Order: sequence, then C-alpha cells, then structure tokens
Amino acid sequence: MSRISVRGFAVASATAVTTVGAVVGVASGSTQETSNDFEATAADGGTLLADIPAGQQVEVQTASLNQQADAQAAAADVVAQKSAEEEARKQAAADAVAKKEAAEKAEAEKKAKEREAKLAASRSATRDAGDFAQQSSYSVAEVQAMARQMVPADQFQCFSNIVDHESSWNYKATNPSSGAYGLMQALPGSKMVSAGADWQTNPATQIKWGLNYMDSRYGSPCGAWNFWQANNWY
Repeated sequence: MSRISVRGFAVASATAVTTVGAVVGVASGSTQETSNDFEATAADGGTLLADIPAGQQVEVQTASLNQQADAQAAAADVVAQKSAEEEARKQAAADAVAKKEAAEKAEAEKKAKEREAKLAASRSATRDAGDFAQQSSYSVAEVQAMARQMVPADQFQCFSNIVDHESSWNYKATNPSSGAYGLMQALPGSKMVSAGADWQTNPATQIKWGLNYMDSRYGSPCGAWNFWQANNWY
C-alpha cells in the first residue's frame, strides 16, 4: 500500500474525532529504496490518512472541509455584526441630530408665537387715532403724549428716536428740498392719506401712519430704528 500522509484533517469515527498529524516522508537524500509497503512515521505523533481505513478517508476530508466552512461562516458573522453595529451607531447619531434640530425649531417657533402674542396684547391696549379729539394745534408734549398712548410701550423709545431725528416732533415739519412732511417726514406727505384725510393737521393720523409703515416694512419701530442707525434713513 502506498503511503499517504496529510496535515490538518479531522478523523471522523463512530466514537471520536482525532486530529490528523503532520505529513511524514522519507528523509531527503535517503538511499533506501521505496516500496508500496514502507513504514510511515508521523513527526508529531498524529494519524496519517494512510492509517485510516479507506472507507473513512472521504468522511475525514469532508469533516475537515465542514470545519473550515464553519470557521469561515463564523468569521463572516463577526464582520456582519460589526458592520450592523456601526450602521446602528451612525443611525443613532443621525437621529439624535435630527431630534435636536426639531427641538430647536419647535423652541424658536414657540418664542416667535410668544413675541407675537405679547405684541398683539400690547397693541390691543393702545389707542387709535380716532380716539383723540381734534385740536387746532398741538404742542410737542401733547404730540408725544398721543404717541405714548398709540405706540406699544416696548417700541416707543425706538419710535421716538426716529421722530426726534426726522422732525423733532413737529407735525407740520416740511423739507423744502424733497417735500417730505410731518412727524415721519413721509415722502410725499400725501401718502399718509391712507391713515386719514386729516393727515396734514392731525398728529394722531401721522403717528398711526408711521406706526403702520414701520411695522409693515421693518416688523416694528425698533426694526425701523435699527435700519435708520445703519443708513440714516428708513
């Protein structure tokens, strides 16, 4: 029988699985003649495939290949698990960012609504131009008193700053060069007719128009004052 030796096969039997030993061959340079019946010795005391009955050799090889396949499958599972864990980590981070952004957006919207509600409440407490009895003339103090009652309290200082610079609270102030008129120096002055036909003589009408103008164009008198400071006009 020819000697057959293998390394790494597991020997399958009805009672046990034995690790096959290392390949053993004739020493290099030996002068001994080979034959079909020479004796093989395993270097590590293992079992040679030649020592296994021919009917079980296929089973041994199959068992070894199965072990290798199982090891490869286990390694693939580890890689897949690590990949899944990394994807889960990334998704969790993305979810956290999205949650934070949603919370910040909700908070900003809440604050904006609170500001609007506060502004609406403030304006509901102010008086309209028609609430004041008309006079033939008005002093600066009287005009300022009207403005305080018409402009929301938290916006009055900004409103006052603009009027100070534009007309010094003279409701009949006229710019000889441009024709701008009134407390707000509306240009042309006739545009204030949208607030009332008495725009030339009634400071309350001018205040109403000016407040509406600042709100519609700049969001508020303070928004208008911020723009005025940067540009010296509004």
